Amino acid sequence: MRRVLYASGAAGGVLLLGTILHPGFASWPSLQAMLVVASFTGFVAAGQMLVVLVGGIDLSIPWVLNGAAIMLTTTALGQPGRLPYALLVALAVGAAAGLANGLGVAWLGVPAVVMTLGMNGVLQGLSLGLSKGLTCATCGSYAPEPLRGLFPLGALLVWAGVALLVTVVLTLTTFGRRVYAVGVNPRAAYLAGVGVRGVTVALYTLSGVFAALAGVMLVGYGGQPSLGLGDPYLFESIAAVVVGGVSILGGRGHYAGVVAGALTLVAVTTFLQAQRVPEYGRLMIYGLVILVILLAYGRTRAHD
Repeated sequence: MRRVLYASGAAGGVLLLGTILHPGFASWPSLQAMLVVASFTGFVAAGQMLVVLVGGIDLSIPWVLNGAAIMLTTTALGQPGRLPYALLVALAVGAAAGLANGLGVAWLGVPAVVMTLGMNGVLQGLSLGLSKGLTCATCGSYAPEPLRGLFPLGALLVWAGVALLVTVVLTLTTFGRRVYAVGVNPRAAYLAGVGVRGVTVALYTLSGVFAALAGVMLVGYGGQPSLGLGDPYLFESIAAVVVGGVSILGGRGHYAGVVAGALTLVAVTTFLQAQRVPEYGRLMIYGLVILVILLAYGRTRAHD
């Protein structure tokens, strides 16, 4: 839990510094806007965290997210009555991609990096083929009004629900204990009777579902998808996970830290924009903040 406190402290520190230099930086309207933006990273990072807990990684997130977003709008066609079916289709896309990743990693022995990167390419090709390289602005498909009406309060409630679900599953269920056991030592977990392959497949499937959920929420926020919509979220999901104190080697971490990590990343970006730092400077400082936090974690681990 010490790492969760570090991540929360980092988020609080950035907000405090922003408030000192820019009065109103942490006002409720500003904070609400940052929370909404952080929620998109938070959805994706929920799935990324799950696979990282067992020593894996999911590089298919960008086009799982993008593919789900495109399927949502092309299925719903802007009609509220078609929204429930469109949501099922979008989430099914994520579940199918995640299931394929999990089967490839757990049953075929394909390295996670190779399997998920290959799946990302497959989904990119399918998405480009289905959309013919056009954005939904040109094909005339938009998010139905009920989905757009979620923001901002509805989106935050959905994120709170995801946070509660992931936390309860990992801390209060047998499945959660199995996840941590597999992350600490897969061989020992197998000998103890844990279905290591089944757990792995389930986690990759959930990662796909959470990436698809992020695509759905982004469409609701922006009104329509665009090609490349998910590209920023691969790095951001991994950054939120490691800044949130989840061990990249598996077996250690809590979603509360990931939530704080996502908010820290958004707060840093917002602060640098308020300071009118050029893009190249923002990228450098953004990376340095992440490195400083990771160095703090390294010193903590050395003294444990």
